[in-house]
Amino acid sequence: MFENVLVGSTFGAADRVVGSKESAAVHALARAGMLDRANVVAGSLTLLERKRLELARALATQPRLLLLDEIAGGLTEGEVLQLVETIRSIRADGVAIVWIEHIVHALLRVVDRMMAMDYGRKIIEGNPAEVMASDEVRTVYLGAEEEVS
Repeated sequence: MFENVLVGSTFGAADRVVGSKESAAVHALARAGMLDRANVVAGSLTLLERKRLELARALATQPRLLLLDEIAGGLTEGEVLQLVETIRSIRADGVAIVWIEHIVHALLRVVDRMMAMDYGRKIIEGNPAEVMASDEVRTVYLGAEEEVS
């Protein structure tokens, strides 16, 4: 697994990596919560660990902007909460994050701004509480409420 992350630090950010490529890979594994699994074969990792490995690969490039797409998908509630803490930590280190996710409660624990879309059309963008309270968001994502006669 270490080699997987080393590739990111070698080729993904060759002009930005501070220090050796190996130290960048170790730092990325630590940030992703995978340092203790650095020498484990990637195929034997759990789903959460595989997601953390992908995160470490991206972090090895020392990005200023990190794009996450459905990273919480398929995880148990406890695993989602663990991953949220990792993402919060990365964000606290100054990395900007754009996160596409259907597990909304995970987003709400991390983001300051949220955008809801419907078939590529932006419905609303802004404060997460305002987005979640939007009638159009509720209609699109939860279905139109039927009137009881």
